[in-house]
Amino acid sequence: MKAVEILRPGPLCTVQDRGRPGHASIGVGRSGAADLRSHDAANRLVGNTVDAATLEATMGGVQVRMRGSVVVAVTGASGQITVNGIAGAMYNTLYLADGDELTVATPVSGLRSYIAARGGFDVAQFLGSRSTDTLSGLGPPPLAEGDVLEVGDEQSEWPATELAPPPDRTGHIEVSVNLGPRQDWFTSEAHRILASEVWTATSESNRVGVKLDGPTPLQRARTEELLSEGMVPGALQVPPSGKPVLFLADHPVTGGYPVIAVVRDADLPTIGQLRPGDSIRFRVH
Repeated sequence: MKAVEILRPGPLCTVQDRGRPGHASIGVGRSGAADLRSHDAANRLVGNTVDAATLEATMGGVQVRMRGSVVVAVTGASGQITVNGIAGAMYNTLYLADGDELTVATPVSGLRSYIAARGGFDVAQFLGSRSTDTLSGLGPPPLAEGDVLEVGDEQSEWPATELAPPPDRTGHIEVSVNLGPRQDWFTSEAHRILASEVWTATSESNRVGVKLDGPTPLQRARTEELLSEGMVPGALQVPPSGKPVLFLADHPVTGGYPVIAVVRDADLPTIGQLRPGDSIRFRVH
């Protein structure tokens, strides 16, 4: 049996795949990897199917030990990884032997790292997914020291991708948004502020959403109550404070505050790597 033992889980380490879509009608969100681009890249590097589960480590600090020979890859947030104390390469295929220890340090940029093992991590499924949903508590609990995860058989044919280029995270982060569905609930000045000011991710951010702060709150043109309506990843919901919350993978399926805009799907992985203190601008379309 091949397995991976958790020696140190870091601040938060969970099992994630591509989520459990299609269950919003029964109050279950999609969940899944916050940065699907990095999750998919890790799976490609070890020759897995697209749905294989990886480990998502928030702010690094993870150390694992191989039980048996395991092919692994680490992607996502930029930082140092080591194998038995020797520096290794991210976005590369690593062939580890029984007893080898892999460490993912605290990243220097970005927030979430992804560890894939050839075959995926074989934990129990719930509604067709192995993802941990931190809002609802569905899926396996966050990993703890001493946990042992068996490696499964969700493999594709070799050769795997031997090198995947990491994303460029230099410079200022800008993402594209489409206005709506409740843009008419906000003043024209709020629309100008949304598109022109720099917003900052706060320390209250998590897998549910990124709470943003800025110099000027977004003012509403309508003050009546809004009936709860469906939410999607990337929804930019504005509570009474006027400081928006950008929903991520574990967002609630409904919400009662108006959504001024929604981040385009192609930019959602970038949002999943925002760490407290990072700044962001919105390109409004």
